[in-house]
Amino acid sequence: MLKTNADKLPIISLTAKVEHPKMKLPGYYVGYDGRGRILCGTGGITYNYAIGDKCCAIPGDHIEPGCSCFNPDERANAALQSLACIGNKARVMTGEAKGSVGYVTGKHGGVDHVMIAFEKAVLEKLSLNDEFLIKARGQGLEIEGAEDVDVFNLDPKLLEAMEVELIGDKLIVKVAKVIPAHLMGSGLGSTTLKSGDYDIMMHDEKENERWGLQDLCFGDIVAIEDHYATYGPDYLKGALTIGVIVHSDSFSSGHGPGVSALMSSKTMLAYKIDEKANLKNYLRFEG
Repeated sequence: MLKTNADKLPIISLTAKVEHPKMKLPGYYVGYDGRGRILCGTGGITYNYAIGDKCCAIPGDHIEPGCSCFNPDERANAALQSLACIGNKARVMTGEAKGSVGYVTGKHGGVDHVMIAFEKAVLEKLSLNDEFLIKARGQGLEIEGAEDVDVFNLDPKLLEAMEVELIGDKLIVKVAKVIPAHLMGSGLGSTTLKSGDYDIMMHDEKENERWGLQDLCFGDIVAIEDHYATYGPDYLKGALTIGVIVHSDSFSSGHGPGVSALMSSKTMLAYKIDEKANLKNYLRFEG
C-alpha cells in the first residue's frame, strides 16, 4: 500500500448548488464542420448519462453527467473549483433527497462547474434548487517515495481504490485509454489544472480509431503522453499526465471530451492498460 500524507490533509467544507443550463438566444452556434446546431450542453441535472457511459457520439455538446454545480458567490466558486477533488463525498442538504451521498467526479473549466454523481434514484428526487455540502480533501496530497509525481484534484480514498503501485522508480497507474499529446486541445495555455480541465480533440476519425477513443467513457482514467501539467498543461517528451474523463465530446473546433488532471510527472509516472479503470468501479454510493 502506498504511504501518503493523507492523515495530515485538511478537510474543509464547500457548498454548491445545481446551476441551470444557460444559452444566449437563439442558442445556435457553428461547429468544426460548418453546421449550425442547437443542442443540450452544460448545466442542470443530466438524468440519462452517468459515470461509466460512453461520452462520444452523443447528440449534445460538453454534456456533464449527473449534477452540474457551482456557488453563486464568485470567490466561493473559485474555492469550490480549486479545492473540490475527484472522489470527495457530497451530501444533499435540502429537498426530497436530503441526506443522500454522491461523489465529485469532475471539474469543468470555462463554465466553472463541479460535477457530482448520484445514484439514479437520487437524481430523480433532486431539483434545481437543491444544495450540497462537499467535504473537500486532496489538494496537497503527496506519495512517499514518489516525490517527483505531482498529485492534485484527487481524494486520498480514491487514490487507494485505484490500486496505484510504486515499483522501483515508477508509479504505475491503471488506465482505460492512452491519449497522444497532439490530440489535446482546449485548455492548453492554462496556468493551472488544479481547477477545470482540458479537452481531447476528436474530429479526426482515423486518429480516433487508431487510439480507440470512440469507446471513451465518462469516468475513464486516461494517460496523456508527453504532457507535463503541474503548472498548466505543456508538451514535454517523456512526461506523463494521468486524468479522468469529465464531460462529453463536442462539435466545437479544438474541443472534445474533457480531462481533469490527477497526477503529472516528468519521469516517474507509468501506466498499464485496464479497461475497468473507471470511477464507476472505484466509488461506492450511499443513500
